[in-house]
Amino acid sequence: MKRHNFKKLHIWQESMDLVSLNYQFTSEFPSFEKFGIANQMNRSSVSIPSNIAEGTSKRTVKHFTRFLEDSLGSAFEWETQLIICHNLGYVSGEKFKDAEQRIKKLQGKISNFIDKVCTSES
Repeated sequence: MKRHNFKKLHIWQESMDLVSLNYQFTSEFPSFEKFGIANQMNRSSVSIPSNIAEGTSKRTVKHFTRFLEDSLGSAFEWETQLIICHNLGYVSGEKFKDAEQRIKKLQGKISNFIDKVCTSES
């Protein structure tokens, strides 16, 4: 299997941008959410690029794909948490729409990359 430099992958770069966006959001949440939804969002956002990076170290397509799928799962988890925060009034409508578009775009790119990795070894 061809190994990738995770820092050059667009999905990693975009997910790192999402981490920064996420921390901007969660820093403005109510203080009582520090160990609640804010912590969960921080963890799931960091998990996206972390799993991409870890996956690039694996020797087989099967193992690489598993980490990419974990990354995709974290992206869906973060989207759900974003919706919850919007519903609770922690994220404004405009910021929510922008973030929702960004996460959906990233989910599509990760999914397409998984397909590409899987078919490249067929």
